[in-house]
Amino acid sequence: MRRFRSLFFVLTPLLLMLSGCSVNPVTGQSEFSLVSADQEVAIGANNYKPSQQSQGGRYYLDPNLQVYVSSVGHKLAAVSDRPNLPYEFVVLNNSVPNAWALPGGKIAVNRGLLTHLEDESQLAAVLGHEIVHAAARHGASQMTRGTLLNIGAAAVGMAGASYGLGGAGTQIAQMGAAAWMARYGREDELESDNYGMEYMSRAGYDPSGAVKLQETFVKLSQGRQQDFISGLFASHPPSQERVNANRAKAATLPKGTINRDIFQRKIKQLKQDEPAYKAQDAAIKALNAKDAKTALAELDRAIAIQPNDGYFWELRGHAWELQKNPANAEKSFTTAIGKNPDYFSHYLARGMLRYDEGNKSGARTDLENSYQILPTPYASYYLGEIALDGGDQQNAIRYFQTAAAGTSEVAKKAQARLAVLELSTAPHKYILCKLYLAEDGYLYIVIKNNSPVTVTNVELQLTEMLNAFVAGSSTTLSGPSQLTPGQQLSMRTRLGPFKDNAEINHYRAQVTRVQVPQP
Repeated sequence: MRRFRSLFFVLTPLLLMLSGCSVNPVTGQSEFSLVSADQEVAIGANNYKPSQQSQGGRYYLDPNLQVYVSSVGHKLAAVSDRPNLPYEFVVLNNSVPNAWALPGGKIAVNRGLLTHLEDESQLAAVLGHEIVHAAARHGASQMTRGTLLNIGAAAVGMAGASYGLGGAGTQIAQMGAAAWMARYGREDELESDNYGMEYMSRAGYDPSGAVKLQETFVKLSQGRQQDFISGLFASHPPSQERVNANRAKAATLPKGTINRDIFQRKIKQLKQDEPAYKAQDAAIKALNAKDAKTALAELDRAIAIQPNDGYFWELRGHAWELQKNPANAEKSFTTAIGKNPDYFSHYLARGMLRYDEGNKSGARTDLENSYQILPTPYASYYLGEIALDGGDQQNAIRYFQTAAAGTSEVAKKAQARLAVLELSTAPHKYILCKLYLAEDGYLYIVIKNNSPVTVTNVELQLTEMLNAFVAGSSTTLSGPSQLTPGQQLSMRTRLGPFKDNAEINHYRAQVTRVQVPQP
């Protein structure tokens, strides 16, 4: 009970500092939020372009389609409950049938969803739904809930230490794009359907489009399409409940515009290119199976239909890599860049190929271009290697630190590189020491290698403290001759025998030097 009270007194002042009751602009209800309206807009603006890049980039083959979708979106946004948000709408070059909204009104719809729609009223249903997510601050609610959980965990870990606004503010910033991609709650989804249909009606659209949209999604999620749909609507799970709710809501609203012919004309290019994207999907499947010959055949079919999609050419380059033909691979990657110079992945593919082929100068240019568009772990890692080759240890560390986040293979490689670089200047960050008093009364030192590399010839400094802040005399000790990653060893000192554990508090131990065997 005492621990609970301690945690309560940590959290209460924090929540009082952070708490803010805001009114949901759509429902009119009071809601607790840690994210202000200005922060919402900033989060959306900062994450919009990186989110587009990470999900295929803008669909650029038909600029008129972008204009059309944006015009429908702005028509709905103008009648929403937050018409002054800086709304933006974009079509992404992504086959997944999905759409999403970032806080602040930054909205995207995949070309793969547009081909499943039949008319403009269904497009309005998609965009109206996403506009409600932004207008009703659903993303801010997600971030608030996640931040509260993190604050609670941090408070427990701090064991009653003070926890200020600065730390919580950092947590909010770090959650960023991850929070709005989380699965929306059932109530958020039903709320977005309901008010999205009202926006449709205000803008003159027939609300039956929202009913047909959900019926389509439910059909896609059934039978043979189950594997296809699983995971694709993670943030917007379809259900018969939503179909029924939309049907009941539509009955209360007036009929409106459907605009089937206009919509079909606007997606004509997408429909014509559909076989090309099916061939692309088959090529990706073949590449994953290491079947380069089949992948190239499928990509030939895709390019014959639509020669201007850069991703077809990038995939072609990966197929040539599998066939150990770097010259053809580079030509394909270069063609991909020429088709779409605004997409990070084409530069990354050519940069990694050039690095492997020994063209470090060309690789650096490509990787920097890719990194500027979207700073991925792969670009960071290879730029770190290039910086290290050039003797620029400071930039190498910076790039490796960026690449080291996560548990992927490239992250592990970056962690190892980073450890080697930092072990030479700050070995104590990775090789940890702990003092304890053994049964014989002598002082022992436990040494553990928390780095991902093997170290040898460990040296330590054992210091007797005059008080908690002032160091006295120090002694250099030879530690283990070798420590593998994760290995822990104990060594006996000559200090002792001591009568009780309190006496070891007068000593500090720290690793001051190690050697890292060269590969």
